[in-house]
Amino acid sequence: MSQLSIQGVSRVFETAKGQRTQALLPVDFNVNDNDFVTILGPSGCGKSTLLRIVAGLEHTSTGRVLLDGRPVDGPGADRGMVFQSYTLFPWLTIAQNIRFGLRERGMGEAQQKERSDYFMAKVGLRGFENHFPKQLSGGMQQRTAIARALANDPKILLLDEPFGALDNQTRVLMQELLLGIWELARKTVLFVTHDIDEAIFMANRVAVFSARPGRIKSDIAVNLPHPRHYTIKTSPEFMDLKARLTEEIRAESMAAAEH
Repeated sequence: MSQLSIQGVSRVFETAKGQRTQALLPVDFNVNDNDFVTILGPSGCGKSTLLRIVAGLEHTSTGRVLLDGRPVDGPGADRGMVFQSYTLFPWLTIAQNIRFGLRERGMGEAQQKERSDYFMAKVGLRGFENHFPKQLSGGMQQRTAIARALANDPKILLLDEPFGALDNQTRVLMQELLLGIWELARKTVLFVTHDIDEAIFMANRVAVFSARPGRIKSDIAVNLPHPRHYTIKTSPEFMDLKARLTEEIRAESMAAAEH
């Protein structure tokens, strides 16, 4: 079943002087229940713009987005968003950050604690409940952001290059952590990245974006087995996919440079 339906969505930005920039050409794309889809493309191609439209943080110029058949017309608890930057409330503890959305929805304190404790354990934050974000590393702050998003039980999890600011070792650990959670919970995920290895390792589908103005030029299935470990990146199947995607991105990057 298609959970997320993107229908003819385009985006044009206008400056105060009336100049127009086409960020997205019309995009038609479906994300099914329990899919883990990565959006891969060169920098500035509009992939984050599309994610923000799905999140309800940007409006469309044409087209519409449906989630379970209902139009998306603004932010909502049915979509959990994790950004590249660490978007935690610095004056709240880790536990309070994770419980924030639950409290806003009026959930009882006992249930808030039960859910936050569960997801803190899942992302390896047990023992850090009373720490503040500035006391944690970047990787641990992103663990908190992921736990906060999951605690709200969204229908779809949206991630905009969430590991882009992390060092390589922490990034690999976070990839395996998030993938392990998905393998257990089978949450529907839409994940933006410009890293080819990450796009293949995380996904069961890779949507490749063209250079700006962006459009989805190919939709490639990733049939690697689960559970996945970083050693799969040396397998012949992984390397074949990497070669194919590297050539597609290289062609788009060259096209962008010519313009």
